[in-house]
Amino acid sequence: MNQYSISMVLPMFNEKDYVTRTVALAIRTLDTITDDYEIIIVDDASTDGCGDIADRMSRDNRKIKVLHHKVNSKLGATLRTGFAAAQKNLVVYSDMDLPFDFEEIKKALRVMDLTDCDIVTVYRHDRTSEGLLRAVYSAGYNMLIRIMFGVRVRDINFSFKLFKRKILESMQLRSNGSFIDAELIIRAIRADHHVSQFGIDYFPRSRGTSTLSSPGIILTIFKEMISFRIRLFTRSKDAPPSRRALPPE
Repeated sequence: MNQYSISMVLPMFNEKDYVTRTVALAIRTLDTITDDYEIIIVDDASTDGCGDIADRMSRDNRKIKVLHHKVNSKLGATLRTGFAAAQKNLVVYSDMDLPFDFEEIKKALRVMDLTDCDIVTVYRHDRTSEGLLRAVYSAGYNMLIRIMFGVRVRDINFSFKLFKRKILESMQLRSNGSFIDAELIIRAIRADHHVSQFGIDYFPRSRGTSTLSSPGIILTIFKEMISFRIRLFTRSKDAPPSRRALPPE
C-alpha cells in the first residue's frame, strides 16, 4: 500500500456544489492506491462558502490540507500554490468539478511505471458535449501550441496531469492564468523529461458555471503564451524543439 507517495492538488473557486463529493471520491480512490497521500485544496478567494466546507473536512481528516488565497489569483497562481505545498513524490491534479473518473489515476500510475516517464498528460476522447465552439477553441489552441513550441500534446490544457515532484526543481512556473498547463509541459519537455499521454472519457461540469472559456480568460492565455515564447526563445537564444517525440496518440 505504500508503493506510491501522492499529493493530489485541487484548485477551487466557488465550488460549493462539488467540494464535499469531489474530496470524498478523491479519498476513496487514493485509499485504494496508497496510505501515503495528501489532498491539497487551494481556495482562490471563494465567496460561496466552499472554503469553510473544506476547512471543516480538513479538521476531520489530517490528510486534507487547505490553503486560502486572500485575493482571487486565477488558476495558474492557485496551482503554483498547491504545487509548492506538495510534499509527496508524485503530484496529480484535477479541477474540483469532477472532469474525469478518479479511478483513472490508477491507469496514469501504470502508464508512468510502464513507460518510465516523468509526467503523464491525459487527453479527452470527446469534447462535443461542451458544444462545438469550445471544441473548436480547444483544437485551435492545441494546434497553436504545437506550431509555436513544437510540442505534440493532444489536449494540453486538460486538468489531469500526473508528474514526479522532482521535475519542479528543473523549472520555475510563472503563469498566473490557464496557460499554466502548457507551460508545465513545455518546460518539462525542454528539460528532457519524458512525457507520456493517454485518453479517457470526459465528464463536463453539471453544476455551476465554468469561466475557462470567457473572453478575459482566453485573452490572458494568449498574453502569457506570447510572453512565455519571447522569454523562452529570445533570452535563451534557443529555437523551439523540433517535434520532440511522444508516444503515438
